[in-house]
Amino acid sequence: MAKDSRYEVGKEDNLRVENRIQFLFSALYSLTMKIGVLALQGDFSEHISMLKKIGVETAEVRLPKNLDGLDGLIIPGGESTTMGKLAVAYGLMEPLQQFGKSHAIWGTCAGAIFLSKDIGRDQPLLGLMDIKVQRNAFGRQVDSFETDLEIDELMKATGTEYPYHAVFIRAPIIESVHGNAKVLCALEDGRIVAAQEGRLLATSFHPELTGDMRFHEYFVSLAK
Repeated sequence: MAKDSRYEVGKEDNLRVENRIQFLFSALYSLTMKIGVLALQGDFSEHISMLKKIGVETAEVRLPKNLDGLDGLIIPGGESTTMGKLAVAYGLMEPLQQFGKSHAIWGTCAGAIFLSKDIGRDQPLLGLMDIKVQRNAFGRQVDSFETDLEIDELMKATGTEYPYHAVFIRAPIIESVHGNAKVLCALEDGRIVAAQEGRLLATSFHPELTGDMRFHEYFVSLAK
């Protein structure tokens, strides 16, 4: 006997509501969490603002001691070469690498480059995430663009159905993923712009420059 299609639609609606309720309860737990933002260079203040909007305690990270007591870390966009040199100068490379072995880290744009294992050139990298990244793959500042992305994992985790509006500014692409890393999102032409490896997250775009807080909520859920 065939099932009533109305039953199937209703079942899907209930599941979406349940997912959203679970995510909101999970978000309440985030009020007890503390997420750091690497504040050596780049748009760290925008990430801090987004985290505060979802009720998460934040801290600026400039020295190894600033990592104490954090549940996760965001590495912002900026200039990856400068970021790496400053991390070396401030003695942060090894502490960040150790932190990433047991905590969630999210790299956006230049942060994704810094988080990766391979970019095809010599510069300081944390080498935590098994991805290969190409710098400035979309061109110069004038080639910046915005587009809507269908990110199934994000919509499922947050109990939402609408696309994510992404801002790309001198953005890298993730050329390939390896090992336990997986693709979260790619453009229509196949270029990868978001990836995840366990509690490590990399995005080519700038979620801190939008009004959509779902990626920050998703990262906080990884940091638990």
